[in-house]
Amino acid sequence: MPGSARNTPIAGILFGVALLAVWEAVSRFGFVEPAFLPAPSTVASTLYEMILQRDLLWHAGVSTTRVWTAFIIAAAMAIPLGVIMGSFPVVGRALEPTIDFIRYLPVPALVPLSIIWFGVGEATKLFLLWLGTFFQLVLLVADDVRRVPHEYQEVAATLGASRRRSLLDVSVPAMLPTLVDNLRVTLGWCWSYVIVAEIVAADSGIGFVIWQARRFFKTPEVMAGVVAIGIIGLATDQTLRWLHWRWFAYLRR
Repeated sequence: MPGSARNTPIAGILFGVALLAVWEAVSRFGFVEPAFLPAPSTVASTLYEMILQRDLLWHAGVSTTRVWTAFIIAAAMAIPLGVIMGSFPVVGRALEPTIDFIRYLPVPALVPLSIIWFGVGEATKLFLLWLGTFFQLVLLVADDVRRVPHEYQEVAATLGASRRRSLLDVSVPAMLPTLVDNLRVTLGWCWSYVIVAEIVAADSGIGFVIWQARRFFKTPEVMAGVVAIGIIGLATDQTLRWLHWRWFAYLRR
């Protein structure tokens, strides 16, 4: 492994420590009022207290379940549709304008409509998370298919493969590395909408915890909730990066 690759985690850790030190100093020495930006040591102690006394781990589990449920539904719909759009230009040209239009709609603005359509139960939360993920992912998948070199299709056709076999046995395997990367990115987008989803008549989830703390101006608790989401996201992202590294080792040869 090249030296630069080995040093990447160390560089990331050092930068993170330096950033925390600056943040601590800015708050402790009064450059910013602690009520608006509590020190990381205060946030860490608040996070520990919330884990022990406020069931934060349970709320985190609820949010994680919601995010993964909506994300799996979105991926199960977006991947086949994106493959079809990328493989058949006429389908792509027909669907992309509508998908682009919906993709640019702000999810928070659709909260009232989602309540009208689905009520204030779990379906609304899942719908908002799905909405923020599906329309982004389907276009990324379509682009992944289009980036597969045409030479691959030509070789498959020369060997007698049908269009369907060429699609399943050539295009899909060729696009898998970039597909996994795009799934990792869109999972992060899905997490970014969890606050919006969990302010809709919710009584659980990290978004609910953050929103309740905001109402009473408990900034350390708000920051602790945000940090909890960041920790979950970082752990998930690094796990997916590692899986990508293991699954597609042939790309490094």
